[in-house]
Amino acid sequence: MQKRNLAMQLIQQSYAALFVRWGEQHWWPGQTRLEMMLGAILTQNTAWTNVEKAISNLRKNNALKFQTLEKVSQEQIADWIRPAGYFNQKAGYIKGMVENIGSFGTLNQLFTLDTPTLRKELLSWKGIGPETADSILLYAAKRPVFVIDAYTRRFLSRHGLCDKKASYDSVAKLFTDNLPADAQLYNEYHALIVRLCKERCNTTPKCEGCPLEKLYHLPKHTGINPRP
Repeated sequence: MQKRNLAMQLIQQSYAALFVRWGEQHWWPGQTRLEMMLGAILTQNTAWTNVEKAISNLRKNNALKFQTLEKVSQEQIADWIRPAGYFNQKAGYIKGMVENIGSFGTLNQLFTLDTPTLRKELLSWKGIGPETADSILLYAAKRPVFVIDAYTRRFLSRHGLCDKKASYDSVAKLFTDNLPADAQLYNEYHALIVRLCKERCNTTPKCEGCPLEKLYHLPKHTGINPRP
């Protein structure tokens, strides 16, 4: 019980410290729910700057619409999204996603599913794993699920809150069990973790001056949390 209470305290206080330092991050960068779903697929194994180029190509060709993606060939989609890498593979995922949405009639009808059912449905689509599914759930469907990516694992494992080999769902539960079920909160927290890992907690951690330095009593320049 003491260990659980400590985890809850650290998860909550970490968010507060990051928010005080950096404030609102205004994620997810997308204008429509479909664009957010496309972004969740395109960002697999690539930097967001490359995704932005692919999204720009889609926008120029009026292809951020369900009707356009439904009509054009997979090869055409692959050409548009080339900057995002793995473009043939991702084009297949996008085409499959469009077909699956079509089987429900509309995106609105798909999103009438309750969260567990919708997550199960998304995970049944080719190319959609837990991280991509949860990105769609959180950002496009606005459901209170926490997205676990490499940055989140780095933040947690370096501060002694999870094992590096912990399962995806067990890591997600660290947040959903210790925070209110609030999609906007999860959105903001994930964005702040990404910023933390890009600015401070990168490959060679910069612990001195980190917003979490005092909270975790971090030894300078190590990024290692001495807590058990």
